[in-house]
Amino acid sequence: MKKRALCALASLVLCVSLTGPAYAAESGVSFEVNGTSLVTEFATKVENEMTYVSYWPIVQALYPEAVAVWSNGQAVVTANGLKLEMKPGAKYIVANGRYLYVPNGVKLQDGVVLVPVRTLCQALGAQVTWNGAEGVISITSGSGPITSGDSFYDQEDLYWLSRIIYCESGNQSLEGKIAVGNVVLNRVVSPQFPNTVYSVIFQRNQFTPASNGRIQRTPPADCVVAAKLAMEGVNTAGNALYFINPSISSSSWFRRNCTYVATIGAHAFFA
Repeated sequence: MKKRALCALASLVLCVSLTGPAYAAESGVSFEVNGTSLVTEFATKVENEMTYVSYWPIVQALYPEAVAVWSNGQAVVTANGLKLEMKPGAKYIVANGRYLYVPNGVKLQDGVVLVPVRTLCQALGAQVTWNGAEGVISITSGSGPITSGDSFYDQEDLYWLSRIIYCESGNQSLEGKIAVGNVVLNRVVSPQFPNTVYSVIFQRNQFTPASNGRIQRTPPADCVVAAKLAMEGVNTAGNALYFINPSISSSSWFRRNCTYVATIGAHAFFA
């Protein structure tokens, strides 16, 4: 019995449990990697038009030397040039320090970690194509894993963006935090506003935390994550250029002069 229990635990730790037929039937798709069919059945699930897969067979096909362990409540994969972290319930995976959005969350079913196939392949540096006529998802190797967060994220932009997110939406959901970051980044590309994150935040009479000094407060990890997701292009606020908290500020001017975009948590967003 003890040996069987250890074997079961090892299967969970490596997250390579094979699927039961119900999973495969749910998606109705098959997979090939670099032109070769994946003959091992593995868990798939479709949720909100997003195809989730058990990550390990694809990782192993693209990176045969990869090693997977279960550490601190998440699956961690290491290979040449790759570190991949997938925590069940999290709305992102982390690949080489890059934060890739999973809006419906990383799944854990029957000891199998499931992630969206396109997000997984982005992390692995692979291309994905869908052959609807044959029901085949084709995955092709690229030039290597995703570039590192250290090289991708502009550190000055990240510094200020994470701070304004903390000051303006530190008590909001991840989507609400990202939305505040979206407003800043939307302003950067708008001809109506300055063209850097710093200058947008410190533009006169725009963001109160920039004028009262609260902007200097060190943000917690979740606000840094939200800033990174916004810098990755994740957008929960559309083309919004403004946000207010209607419970403490009147929205009448914005409703008369701007286009309402959405309400996320305590904030209403306008373009």
